[in-house]
Amino acid sequence: MPELCRFYGIIIQIHFREHPPAHFHALYGDNQAVIGIETLEVLKGFLPTREQRLVLRWASLHQAELRAAWERAQDLEDPGKIAPLK
Repeated sequence: MPELCRFYGIIIQIHFREHPPAHFHALYGDNQAVIGIETLEVLKGFLPTREQRLVLRWASLHQAELRAAWERAQDLEDPGKIAPLK
């Protein structure tokens, strides 16, 4: 699972050839959430409130980059890296 970004202990990943809708995985400790790229909604899983807010803020700033990374991963290409939240 390629890692796109890491910030504040949160790891953002996208899987190769994943099922629609376009989404990414956010991991924090033992928690994991699947977040839709278009809707920026938690589709599955759980993150603590603070970390979920950070992930959604980061995703809103990088939504176009996330779409492009999703497309590359679906074509089995390296999805690349995205800048962390500062």
